Amino acid sequence: MVYSGEAAMSAILGRVRDINERSSFNRWLGIEVTEAEIGSVEIRINWREDFGQYSGFLHAGIVGTLIDTACGFSGLTITDANFLASNFSVNFLRPAMGDVFIARGNVVKPGRLQIFTRCDLYAVKDGSEKLVANGDTILCVLPEGDFK
Repeated sequence: MVYSGEAAMSAILGRVRDINERSSFNRWLGIEVTEAEIGSVEIRINWREDFGQYSGFLHAGIVGTLIDTACGFSGLTITDANFLASNFSVNFLRPAMGDVFIARGNVVKPGRLQIFTRCDLYAVKDGSEKLVANGDTILCVLPEGDFK
């Protein structure tokens, strides 16, 4: 899959949004794909009380989900191959408190068998963004017959 031009950018955004909509978990979370272009994606969710952990911060599981999802979606922008995460790490930099959470994922290095990605997660409160977490994911490209 090779993308170029404005129409192609629209196709990338449409493809990522379509895949997002197919995930019932993503729909339950309310993940919205706001931007997508070759090698990068931005997703967001709105705060809900049921996303909080015992101290009222965004639960670490949801922080990880947003980072994993943004990294995976960034991989979708450069290949139509099937892939899965083979490694995933998250750094929690501060308590995640906000009205909106924005994850910006990008491809660091595409490869034939692995795609290296990273993501920054921001909490937005009163219009101000604060970096609350970041992470890396290695995506393992699957041979065609292995996805069934």
